[in-house]
Amino acid sequence: MLLEAMYHVPRDKWAYAYDTKTIHLRVRTKRDDVDCVTALTGDKYDWEHTFYEIMMEKAASDDKFDYWECAVRPKYKRLSYTFRVSKGPENVYLLDNSIRPECPQPPNHFYEFPYIHQIDLFQVPKWAKDAVFYQIMTERFANGDPDNDPEGTEAWGGKPEFGNFFGGDLQGVLEHLDDLQELGINAIYFTPLFVSPSNHKYDIVDYKRVDPHFGDNELLKRVVEECHSRGIRVMLDAVFNHCSDQFPPFQDVLEKGEYSVYKDWFHINAFPAEVVDGIPTYDTFGFFGNMPKFNTANREVKNYLLEVAEYWIKEIKVDGWRLDVANEVDHHFWRDFRKVVKAANPDAYIVGEVWSDSLTWLLGDQFDSVMNYPFSGTVLEFFNGGMDGITFGHRIGGLLMRYPQQTNEVVFNLLGSHDTPRLLTVVGEDKRRLKLAVVFLFTFMGTPCIYYGDEIGLTGHEDPDCRKCMEWDKAKQDRELYDFYRMMIALRKQHKALREGRFRILQACENDPCIVYERADEKIHFTVWMNNSPVPRTLSHPMETDDWQDALTGDRVAPEDGMMHISLDPYGYRILCRNLEQYQV
Repeated sequence: MLLEAMYHVPRDKWAYAYDTKTIHLRVRTKRDDVDCVTALTGDKYDWEHTFYEIMMEKAASDDKFDYWECAVRPKYKRLSYTFRVSKGPENVYLLDNSIRPECPQPPNHFYEFPYIHQIDLFQVPKWAKDAVFYQIMTERFANGDPDNDPEGTEAWGGKPEFGNFFGGDLQGVLEHLDDLQELGINAIYFTPLFVSPSNHKYDIVDYKRVDPHFGDNELLKRVVEECHSRGIRVMLDAVFNHCSDQFPPFQDVLEKGEYSVYKDWFHINAFPAEVVDGIPTYDTFGFFGNMPKFNTANREVKNYLLEVAEYWIKEIKVDGWRLDVANEVDHHFWRDFRKVVKAANPDAYIVGEVWSDSLTWLLGDQFDSVMNYPFSGTVLEFFNGGMDGITFGHRIGGLLMRYPQQTNEVVFNLLGSHDTPRLLTVVGEDKRRLKLAVVFLFTFMGTPCIYYGDEIGLTGHEDPDCRKCMEWDKAKQDRELYDFYRMMIALRKQHKALREGRFRILQACENDPCIVYERADEKIHFTVWMNNSPVPRTLSHPMETDDWQDALTGDRVAPEDGMMHISLDPYGYRILCRNLEQYQV
């Protein structure tokens, strides 16, 4: 056994409280290097009467490691533990200070989880586990009130450019809530709605006022109230990393220079604040001189932005915040942000925009979730033929082991957004590939999000092409694709196992793009079969019971001599399920 590959620390994603009674433990070993891992657990004050061995499950693998996991319910909320790692007749014990061939007298040198404190528990909003989000860029969704159109508004459906407008507004959203409800979504994520000179609104001038081209605060309140009456949650976009150069405090800096009372609201490196040879003398988002970066460590800035965050939660009753460029804002700010938002609404959902491993923000003191771009990158690469099944399984396993389970259950999974090419364009306009990716999205752990228009076949390359106007003429929509999305949303909403059940890859091989995986809880067991290849395939996997049925058609499906054989068209899929309650006593 390769001892150097074994790893565990008694914190973070390796040992954490899942709820007030349960602790999750994880251990890493070299891939395919050990036979089993057993957790030896007990209470250090009464080891004799609380000692319990738990056989750990291999929860995931990547290209280098296996990850083992178990849940422990300590009698007294305290836990001492070690791990026995076995290969054939050989055992080693993974301890707090060493790896040994023999176990010391318990609980000497054991790891400790001192106590499950409810106040320290990382709790995420329960509703987010059940949410199916729909992302809306209001300017491109629907024009419900031509009277508030910006000057120079172009005809709906024209070519999107970086600076043009088509007149979309909140009245348009209000008028199409029936359509969203029919699709089946139960949460909306709005890109920024506040006063801004741009069409995307990520350069904000007034953080407490809805842009008049969209409506006003009262109209947004009506939209939120109407959404809530339909069981739809609403999440807004918080742009707290930077503002517009037209933001009044920054205008004061431009006018008064180092004598401005607002000079410390920003990161001014040299006065005057100006752009020299394309590089601003102040910190910005990227190198965009029209988006000066806030100094969020400044007490006045912090108080101002936290008041904004609280205002929209309390006054308009929104259900959460998506945080733009969240990784470029200091952690102290986000810790205070969480306290303010959760005090205003303990059920608020906080999603950070971080494009890489985000564990630093997901330890219970900052965000509930992040936009899971590593997920979308992996899924789209796989279903575009960029890797075989075993590589995909390893990548997905690695993603699942990045975060604690409560985060995995609400991580914000997406296949496209206003910052990426359209899904249908990414897959070469092959709807079969798109459907495989969407099936995976809706049968995987996490909170799925649809980018407006993907469900009716909108195409588009990089920004601004990915920000086309929504097509409302049903004759120009792909209604077959729409019905597919509606079906997958309904399936996910119907079954808790697809939202909270365990995930496991059952079959994934080298040089083979096909996969089989499962989702299951105590009530129902799903298996998903995917032929990610351009030729017909029959996939086979051992299955003993014969009580399977097609989850979408209800047709009975039975194995032959303990093997299930599923024939699939090119880029085809099938979802099977069986009821587990009949086996419970």
